[in-house]
Amino acid sequence: MDHLVTWLHHVFVEQFDFWIALGFVAQLLFTARFLVQWIASERARRSVVPVTFWVFSLGGGALLLVYAIQRRDPVFILGQGAGLFIYVRNLWLIAAEKRRSLVEVNGSS
Repeated sequence: MDHLVTWLHHVFVEQFDFWIALGFVAQLLFTARFLVQWIASERARRSVVPVTFWVFSLGGGALLLVYAIQRRDPVFILGQGAGLFIYVRNLWLIAAEKRRSLVEVNGSS
């Protein structure tokens, strides 16, 4: 039991620094996207992916990538780096759809 307590103290207390704090903030943002998606889906009573999901994905993913680069973790770097392209692309598609809708509304007036 002492080994476990010593290990937990090292992992969560002794090595705590700016980068660990950034990693926790990044993970919090990344997790928030699932909460936003779940709440939106429950309210609509169907599966919904709101824009905020992609915003939190981009913010959390970017910060996690910075964290992974600082930690020099190649698996985490590739995973988060690849995800950023998907998040940006989805936000781009959403913005393009909104622009088309505005053109249609303004064009039909």
